Amino acid sequence: MEINSKIKADLEKQGYRIIGKHSAIKICEWTRKSLRNEDVCYKEKFYGIKSHRCCQMSCSLLNCQNKCIHCWRNLNYTDSKKIQNPEDPKKIIENCIKQQRLILQGFKGSKKTNLKKFKEAMNPKQFAISLTGEATLYPKLAELIKELRNQGKTSFLVTNGLMPEKLQELEKKNALPTQLYLSLNSPNEKLYKPWHNSKEKQAWKKFNQSLKVVNHLTKNRKTRTVLRLTLVKNINLKQEYAKDYAKLIKKASPNFIEVKSYMAVGESRKRIPYKDMPLHKEIKLFSKQLLRFLPTYKILSEKKESRVVLIGKTKRDMKIVKA
Repeated sequence: MEINSKIKADLEKQGYRIIGKHSAIKICEWTRKSLRNEDVCYKEKFYGIKSHRCCQMSCSLLNCQNKCIHCWRNLNYTDSKKIQNPEDPKKIIENCIKQQRLILQGFKGSKKTNLKKFKEAMNPKQFAISLTGEATLYPKLAELIKELRNQGKTSFLVTNGLMPEKLQELEKKNALPTQLYLSLNSPNEKLYKPWHNSKEKQAWKKFNQSLKVVNHLTKNRKTRTVLRLTLVKNINLKQEYAKDYAKLIKKASPNFIEVKSYMAVGESRKRIPYKDMPLHKEIKLFSKQLLRFLPTYKILSEKKESRVVLIGKTKRDMKIVKA
């Protein structure tokens, strides 16, 4: 699917800035808050990366095999195929930074802006390859991550786990991100299908293969690994699912688990009632229920404003960037 004028206008109205044929950035609200010294993203609190120096981007804007019910995008724009004629990673990075600088210029004249942070924000040091779409459908993902590393930048890659062979390729090419996220939203195959609405054949099988890849990467300390659970009341947030989630988590044995509330934003509000957005106390309670089946893990941190709890084995390895 091409980014035609209608799609481009719609996305730009939502705050996206289109880069080339299949990439985009969008300034995160936590970046804005950090520049005004109001607050920071939970990833800064947990891992030490700086919110004001983070570039939230996609290299596969419209491409994803799934049409997940909690996705904030207009799912009518989704293309499940790999990107054809992929653009150059260096140009994508260069234009991401260029567009980020242009958008942030408005902060320079505000009395609320921390000018030291503003100057630093002109050179983002962290790339969150997670904005929208499925990054593993971008054929030059390995080159993109290696280029970010060559430029001294950290990278967080979020994947739906439907291309375990791509994760293996990243390992083979020495192109794993600083931190690899695998989205774990369904405790079993029965719930997986209606939640993800995947066009990928044998999606559940491939997802489980990716869990095993994550286990390998964690065991061999190839990269930092995270499973992220996005939970919705009355759907996948039920006490009886804790044991099933724990079985999948054990299969991956990640460094960290983020247990997070679904947030009622964008197009997802048409599919999920606002009342089904869990409160932080409900997320924390479910985290404790999970830990009943994960004896080697414990709660390491939390951020109430983001309704998220971090689970792991030790606080020693939490920080990527030391304070």
